Amino acid sequence: MENARSALSGYVRVAAATPCIRVADCAYNAGRILALMEKAVREEVRLLCLPELCLTGYTCGDLFLQDTLLRGAEEALAFLVEKSADFPLLVVAGTPFVHGGKLFNTAAVFGGGELLGLVPKTHLPNYNEFYELRHFSPAPADFPLLKETCTVRFAGRDVPLGTRLLFRYDPGSGSGPRSGSGSAGSGFCVAVEICEDLWIPVPPSSFHAMAGASIIVNPSASDEVVGKPAYRRALVAAQSARLVCGYVYADAGRGESSTDMVFAGHNFICENGEVLAESPPFGDGWAATEIDLYALEYDRRRLNTFECAPALASTYTVVPFSLGRGVETPWVETLTRPIEPHPFVPKDAREKRARCEAILDMQSAGLEKRLEHARARTAVLGISGGLDSCLALLVTVRAMKRLGRPLSDICAATMPCFGTTARTKTNARRLSEALGVDCREIDITESVRAHLRDIGHSEDVQDVVYENAQARVRTLTLMDLANRTGGIVVGTGDLSELALGWATYNGDHMSMYGVNAGVPKTLVRHIVQHAAETAAENPFLREVLEDILATPVSPELLPSSGDDIRQQTEDLVGPYELHDFFLYHAVRWGRSPAKIHALSLAAFAGTYGPETVLKWLEVFYRRFFAQQFKRSCLPDGPKIGSVSLSPRSDWRMPSDASCEAWLKELAALTEWGARG
Repeated sequence: MENARSALSGYVRVAAATPCIRVADCAYNAGRILALMEKAVREEVRLLCLPELCLTGYTCGDLFLQDTLLRGAEEALAFLVEKSADFPLLVVAGTPFVHGGKLFNTAAVFGGGELLGLVPKTHLPNYNEFYELRHFSPAPADFPLLKETCTVRFAGRDVPLGTRLLFRYDPGSGSGPRSGSGSAGSGFCVAVEICEDLWIPVPPSSFHAMAGASIIVNPSASDEVVGKPAYRRALVAAQSARLVCGYVYADAGRGESSTDMVFAGHNFICENGEVLAESPPFGDGWAATEIDLYALEYDRRRLNTFECAPALASTYTVVPFSLGRGVETPWVETLTRPIEPHPFVPKDAREKRARCEAILDMQSAGLEKRLEHARARTAVLGISGGLDSCLALLVTVRAMKRLGRPLSDICAATMPCFGTTARTKTNARRLSEALGVDCREIDITESVRAHLRDIGHSEDVQDVVYENAQARVRTLTLMDLANRTGGIVVGTGDLSELALGWATYNGDHMSMYGVNAGVPKTLVRHIVQHAAETAAENPFLREVLEDILATPVSPELLPSSGDDIRQQTEDLVGPYELHDFFLYHAVRWGRSPAKIHALSLAAFAGTYGPETVLKWLEVFYRRFFAQQFKRSCLPDGPKIGSVSLSPRSDWRMPSDASCEAWLKELAALTEWGARG
């Protein structure tokens, strides 16, 4: 259990919920909120956000000026705060609050039997159907500028009231705020803005994030009109992306007055631009999932344009909170959040088609520019009958069409040798024919034999020398063919092969422009599939592409009998879908081996077991570190997605870096698994 917990460190479960209220019935509403708190605890939620003014109802109108309602709200809040002593939960709920003779629309933050703080709404809408200035005062303008926190009395205690409050998890802390101790990148750190505060040009959450908040919560009462759900969702997702934060949005819903408006309880949780969980409008009003705080910290460190502002943080008051006895950490032990097994491939069919087209356009535009700049008369590439060279040829054809040049300017060559099967050689020719490209056959068998004789290596010894000689002779042939035709060699190797170093140094590793360098193997397959599906006017092309897709991935460097492929790459280095998953999480998010292992088990449950994942994860790390020298001298090639291994732009790593620390972490997982 301890190992599982540490592997999922950084994941905290949060929820946005909408109680079914009665307008102006505070005691009833407190009961509904308490029921949601109990549900949150059952589901191991550690942060619960409830809607704006949910203790009274947002639609009370002039009743907000009645002492009876305000006393009811205060009593309801006191009841919930007292009950929270038994809940390992931080709660944010909207309530009216009187201070200094003014009425504020506030978010009450409480947990552990204490009211930890009150955050007043700053920007009060007073247009169209909204008239909040009739009843409420905006947060005083000087609140954000005060280093000393304004305090109010509640249940016999001093409670901070202000817009610059950070609520930070601190299991060893005593109660009470600490002034000026905010710092960026501080783990589980929560700040609040209320509804309209998000809709302004520079929302308060911008400053909260710069001061160190990793999760923004928004108690809201956003009524429904046509088109608003999509706008609301886009607004929150975009803000979470700009701030590199988690964002928990809770909307008013059932029970609010329908005199002039309806409320739908449209709740959702976003993380760094992605909507992780959502309760649809007029649904059950419950959205819960995990936010990965460690991933947010990593991205904030990585993005030098994300502004951490220590001077700004010093103007905030940090309020520590804990989750009570029996809760060692806020992190989850299991995930409810879905983990995509194929992070490079969109699930939605329409989005996948659009991405495939976008990638083909990027690849062909890059090659178009290189052909123009090099004044290349031809584009030369080797066609093996496999997926990667198939994609490279599709891209090259598209680039030539963009340039308005004839396809005769493409010089394709298939170069059979010891391990080439009739199936792949035939597919290489058929693919070229289907695309209208001439393909020449250059049998390199005798050239390789002569080379092996020259270096004194027996053809009977089918080792790495035997295999790499074929790859290097192929590259030599293409390079000289490019010289002869005044062209450039178009590389075919993909991103997954670069990560594993699954390429012969100065063989297929080398080209004059690598169009596939930014495309992982799992995505290569889907792009070729997309090309097959869209080849309605060319059924012959579709037939060829489908057979290429059905052919096992192989370097075809060892002799085979007939069409039986002796070498299958995934038997040698492991499943590409696993390696692409490892690559994405290791490079894009900087996740540890233990966390990648845990996420892999969640993503591939029922497909790969712990031992299998661990085996190939160790292979990934060993090869990723050992093969960096190949990536350090890569040819140019277009960046395609968020993961790139170009030594000139995205990935700079010493070729002699040690992987011992990563392997040691994997060894600890092996030892833990052996102990059961």
